[in-house]
Amino acid sequence: MRTPRSRWQLRLGLALLALSITGYVLHYAIFRDVHHILIYLVGDIAFVFVEVLLVTIIIHEVLSQRESRQRLEKLNMVIGAFFSEVGVKLLKHFSAWDVDLEPMRSRLLITARWTETEFDAVETALRAHSFRVDADRIAIAEMRTYLASKVDFLLRLLENPNLLEHESFSDLLLAVFHLAEELMARENPDALPDSDRRHIAGDIERAYALLTHRWLDYMKYLRANYPYLFSLAVRTNPFDRTASPVVD
Repeated sequence: MRTPRSRWQLRLGLALLALSITGYVLHYAIFRDVHHILIYLVGDIAFVFVEVLLVTIIIHEVLSQRESRQRLEKLNMVIGAFFSEVGVKLLKHFSAWDVDLEPMRSRLLITARWTETEFDAVETALRAHSFRVDADRIAIAEMRTYLASKVDFLLRLLENPNLLEHESFSDLLLAVFHLAEELMARENPDALPDSDRRHIAGDIERAYALLTHRWLDYMKYLRANYPYLFSLAVRTNPFDRTASPVVD
């Protein structure tokens, strides 16, 4: 069944074809030169293929790449807002509860001299890290209060259509939002049985692993594109116990 849009396009196509035929008939009526008409007709048809190459392939590809870069910029702005508002503080808490972090902590102390090689090496090391959280260390009441204050912010991020371009970051937001829901569902977070604390620890570990990997990706992006933002991010590194935004 044709839609109103397709019917309109069909009528426009027929009208343009009729105008073209009328032009050729008028040309023949005036000049009586079929040979001239055929020369330009064949030439125009031959150029159509070049035009298709230029417009639909080359120009379209350039515009698509530009649009993709613009979407990536917008997405990284969203990611930056997430880490500024929520992510860095969560990493400070989660890393403090990580029972196996100490051998890894020194490798996460990013400096301005890092190259892509250092980032890739740390990314490889993180894949082998357990991200195991000690359930007894978790400050559940404090985390519950903090995440409850950020739920509206997280919901606004989840509504951002640019996130469809970045599945791994969407997974991170869902993991953090799920953790917030789990904690807010507990009316008395200070009196939870050990089994429930271990359950919450599992939710934290899921968010913690995703958060750390995305943080490293974001730091790598800042180093390559925004040195001034990278400088502040290095000085506020959540894995650095001595981190300070103050420039010495």
